[in-house]
Amino acid sequence: MKQIIIKGENIINVPNFISLYRLLIFPVILFMALTGRENGFVILLCISLVSDVLDGNIARIFKLQTNFGAALDNLADICTYAMALLGLFIFKWAEIEPHAWILYIFLGVFVLSYIIAFARFGKIPGLHLYSAVSAGYVQSIFFFVLFVFGFYPWMYYLAVGWGVIAYTEKILVLFKLDDIKIGVKGLYWLIKKEKEQAI
Repeated sequence: MKQIIIKGENIINVPNFISLYRLLIFPVILFMALTGRENGFVILLCISLVSDVLDGNIARIFKLQTNFGAALDNLADICTYAMALLGLFIFKWAEIEPHAWILYIFLGVFVLSYIIAFARFGKIPGLHLYSAVSAGYVQSIFFFVLFVFGFYPWMYYLAVGWGVIAYTEKILVLFKLDDIKIGVKGLYWLIKKEKEQAI
């Protein structure tokens, strides 16, 4: 396979192609949402949600993680979850509205994490903390179940509540890091490493 090297990293690999797919399909999903084509929206969104799980796992298992790939995946994540949230507001708001308070908290913490990343480092926070990755899996399952089978409040609170915790941790990690880098597992491991280096 041909190589394209950016900052010492080969960016031509399967996980990056999967992330690129999610970016390219984003305007199509947006069109489906804005024109009320719920069936097409749900199919394409579910494919994107599944591919979101695939790209990160393939990168980790086959040692294909790169800073470029992490940033690309993060951008694709933003687009995918923006579409999931848009679909939630357009197609499912009647079920969600009575429980919207925790969603607003999540959105506030989510946006704050990006503001802090840009303020401190001037770039997208391509961190894939264990908490954020697992929250993404839970949220993907929630969105799939919501659009295919219906609304389950317990699953909604689990998905959104876990997201609040995960992005709160991401904010704390962003304040402790000198720069955004791949391979950061979470706040616990960051503190543990700092203690080991201090000995």
